[in-house]
Amino acid sequence: MPASLVRLKITLDHVEPTVMRRVVVPFRIKLHRLHEVLQAAMGWSNSHLYEFRIRDVGFGLPDQDWGDGPLDARKISLLAAVEDIGAKSFKYLYDFGDGWTHSIKIERTFPVIGPAEPMLLEAAGRCPPEDIGGPWGYQEFREALADPTHERHAELVEWWGSNEYDPDQGNFAELNKAVDDLAAKWARKSRRKI
Repeated sequence: MPASLVRLKITLDHVEPTVMRRVVVPFRIKLHRLHEVLQAAMGWSNSHLYEFRIRDVGFGLPDQDWGDGPLDARKISLLAAVEDIGAKSFKYLYDFGDGWTHSIKIERTFPVIGPAEPMLLEAAGRCPPEDIGGPWGYQEFREALADPTHERHAELVEWWGSNEYDPDQGNFAELNKAVDDLAAKWARKSRRKI
């Protein structure tokens, strides 16, 4: 297959309002690099483990002490992973403790014209704070901040630093810069190898 790009729609599961991103990446991107793009596009901090679940196959960072772990995400491209399995959509799990599950849909592929760098096309909704307890903890967080009589209001206002939180306030410019910075970093590394 000639060099191509793929447009992905990423939706954070079990969260209201909707948190969604659209990105374009090279179809031959290694899965560990796709993880980095997703971290930047979503607004996560990249401080927890992850795994891609493509049908019944897991890809992540294998643990030598855990013999039955995921396949190595550094050694397989998105194209190879989905072609081998025949998938048009898959899951991305981030932070196994909080359990953030993302649904990723392959929307379309197209030939490369110009640089094949990751791009953020669209961002809707704000990514939840990390270490909040997953989707259910996020719901309680929002309820507690909004209700001064909630039993956890004071605790979560202190933890968050404010009682202000707008789940619709996604900062596209900041997320776009994070994805662009990642692409620039990869380009610098690539030029140094030449």
